Amino acid sequence: MTDLLAFSADLPTESVRAGDVLIAEGSPAGRMLVLVSGSVVVEHDGVRFARIDTPGAVFGEMSAVLDRAATATVRAVEDVVVHVVDDPLAFLTEQPGAALTVLRTTAARLDGMTHYLVDVKKQFAGAAGHLGLVDQILDVLLHHQGPPARTGSARDPEGDHDGDQGDHEGHHEHPSGEAELL
Repeated sequence: MTDLLAFSADLPTESVRAGDVLIAEGSPAGRMLVLVSGSVVVEHDGVRFARIDTPGAVFGEMSAVLDRAATATVRAVEDVVVHVVDDPLAFLTEQPGAALTVLRTTAARLDGMTHYLVDVKKQFAGAAGHLGLVDQILDVLLHHQGPPARTGSARDPEGDHDGDQGDHEGHHEHPSGEAELL
């Protein structure tokens, strides 16, 4: 039994049938879930990128801590049982051990992504054309310490920030002093 299972043992449980969504991408920040049994997949924009079946795994913590909509969908692959944390911030504040466990989980995920991004950076560092920009974009992402990034894309050049903000969110300033939309 992991620490988070022990910390959440007295919380209510919820059973979710195979195929059902536990957390929907884009849903408002809210509850946090701790996996008791079963298996889930995590997907973003319909692309599955993780399968998780470890009891004590946590879902919804990023949305709750950052107070923003869920960035991924968590779907049951088989019947699932989870502990439900209705007020994640109170739970994490009142139980520092649980907060440390969630922090360690988040740090481990970030560490894995960092290793992956560094590998991608190495692969495309000398590439010509748009693939050559991968190195620069990843450099910005790996060193980002400011307010939450609100970058745009070819489909949505303005990003998801409020249009009435006067700053340059979604822009990166080059050494030449010119800003470029990422």
